[in-house]
Amino acid sequence: MKIAVCVKHVPDAAVTKRIDPGTKRLDRSGEGSLNPVDANAVEEALRIRDATGDGAEGEVVLVSLGPEKAIDSLRKALAMGADRVLLVSDPDAAGSDLVATSSLLAKALEREGADLVLFGQQASDSDGAVLWAAVAERLRLPLISQVAELTLEGGAVTGKRQTEFGYDVIRAPLPAVVAVADSINEPRYPSLKGIMGAKRKQQDVLSLADLEIEAERAGASGSRTEVLALSDPPPRGETRKLEDDGTGAEKIVEFLAEKRLV
Repeated sequence: MKIAVCVKHVPDAAVTKRIDPGTKRLDRSGEGSLNPVDANAVEEALRIRDATGDGAEGEVVLVSLGPEKAIDSLRKALAMGADRVLLVSDPDAAGSDLVATSSLLAKALEREGADLVLFGQQASDSDGAVLWAAVAERLRLPLISQVAELTLEGGAVTGKRQTEFGYDVIRAPLPAVVAVADSINEPRYPSLKGIMGAKRKQQDVLSLADLEIEAERAGASGSRTEVLALSDPPPRGETRKLEDDGTGAEKIVEFLAEKRLV
């Protein structure tokens, strides 16, 4: 069984996020890391590969879109046990929105022809939680999202997800797209052997030309959204800071009474 896991290189949690005023995009020049929930998707793929007993025929492929330095983040997933990386990286793809990104990832996934495509539920740099739906639509594959428990049997995948009213249990035929929640498992820590071996695993970097995609279909030109302007939030109205010296409650009541709110 071939399992493709779509993973993302995101700004490291320790890096202060800022918007580049020139491009009006998130500044990604600092340190990056593997999107946390994507590690859960990688872990689930590894468990499925090992449980199915495919041996040499089973494969976990990491598929990503980003700058070439994203390889450094993806090596963590290779060290966990993934087999290889397919990174789509091209200067003309910079600034791709949901529409353009889903198109590029779908093209890369078509090239792989995986039996199962896994996503983390959302990325820490955007929290959009919709990319997997857009990719599934382009691939014309069934989709299960927010999966907290996943099983494969008889050429189908079954996902269990928690709702405010209980649990949904959804079954779909393979191939399928599944977005997993961070509650599905606890990602393993890469071993020293895994870390050392990660650099020797296959790491393919493809351009738009390699995928036979025109530059106009990627980046800003291939996107359907545009940020027109950025500005600071409007200033708040009148505020008053109260120091609590033991009479804080009385001061609050006096303030509310002054505003005729009590």
